[in-house]
Amino acid sequence: MPTENYRMVRLLLKAGKAKVVRRTPFTIQLLITVHTYTQPATVGVDTGIRHIGIVASNEKKVLYAAQTEQRTDISKNVKARHDLRRSRRSRNKRYRMARSLNRVRSKHKGWLAPCIEQLITVHLNEIGFVMSIVPIEKIRIETAEFDIHKIKDPTVAGVGYQFGEKFGFEQNTRNYVLLRDGHKCRYCGKTGGKLYVCSAEGRTTLAPEDLYTFCEKCFRDVCKGNIRMIKKRHFAPPTKMGIMRDTMLKRAKETFSVPVEKTTGAETKRIREEREIEKSHINDAFCIAGNLKAKLSEEYFFRKKVRCHNRQLRKANTLKGGIVKANQAPKEVFGFKLFDSVEYEGKTCFIFGRRASGYFDLRCLDGTKICSSASWKKTRLLAHSKTILTERRVQGNTETRRSNSSPTYANA
Repeated sequence: MPTENYRMVRLLLKAGKAKVVRRTPFTIQLLITVHTYTQPATVGVDTGIRHIGIVASNEKKVLYAAQTEQRTDISKNVKARHDLRRSRRSRNKRYRMARSLNRVRSKHKGWLAPCIEQLITVHLNEIGFVMSIVPIEKIRIETAEFDIHKIKDPTVAGVGYQFGEKFGFEQNTRNYVLLRDGHKCRYCGKTGGKLYVCSAEGRTTLAPEDLYTFCEKCFRDVCKGNIRMIKKRHFAPPTKMGIMRDTMLKRAKETFSVPVEKTTGAETKRIREEREIEKSHINDAFCIAGNLKAKLSEEYFFRKKVRCHNRQLRKANTLKGGIVKANQAPKEVFGFKLFDSVEYEGKTCFIFGRRASGYFDLRCLDGTKICSSASWKKTRLLAHSKTILTERRVQGNTETRRSNSSPTYANA
């Protein structure tokens, strides 16, 4: 169980009966045989697209609280890879046969998009991390199902669901956009002539709410990047939540040996309003866990998922003179790696950028810049980088120092 008896922890480490496993949260591993005295706890998971709230608690107190920030660049990286491969095919050959039968969707049933797979993986990894340091007997996960049609039109009901915005134009998005815009340019209002349907970035394969009608002159300006349209509200986050919820629950039941229960957002809201608890990811996870008699501290761990690898070895565009520049920096610079936890002038931060000369860009996880050019000689290594970075915070502000009330987790 997590302990606040720091004297005992220091004596165990000094006597060689334990070793430090992790700095944040501070975790030690016992090297001696001891009796097991644990009280089972419940973990509550507030699922989300950008942030995950997770709290492990028992009837007396909260044992662990964390908020994890997820990656949002998966789709952008996949598109960049697609564009690079497409241009490479045209450079190498004048024509290449389409490989329509070699698609992962047709080979693997139940295939999910990479961004969805990433979301599910991070959720399950965070639950597994908590179970590695706290004895968990039950997992409660909040699932959410959104009615996109109801969000767009709050008055829809009954047979109204059969008449969507594209009713009658299911197979022809271009005609729907032209009719919606009245066959006139959305930017200059010109009617007649040749009309184009695309987004403000020049793309045509998007949802109808991202497409606009342009005249020939405005379309050329769009291709040059001279026109920027106001983007409408996107429904990607609620759509992703609806896709991932069933798969995540199924995989959680297959992965973990403890019971997995699901709750709804309506139940979480009811508990939060009855207890007059402020809305946040940590507080929602506390309500989901169900141990409402426990006292929730303002301190929590902020965790951020970062990219594991940069797989592009070379720059896409060659330099003048035919020089192909490497796209990756050295893995180690004077013993320091990217995203290492370091101490600089008494502040704990992370390496977000490094130069071969030994000067680093140091920042906190919220983006606060500590130093843009810190010498490696004035930097002390605390812990090597992980796929998820962790720092201690207080709800409302950032606190990276380990306070006196932070518990120590012991693994036998």
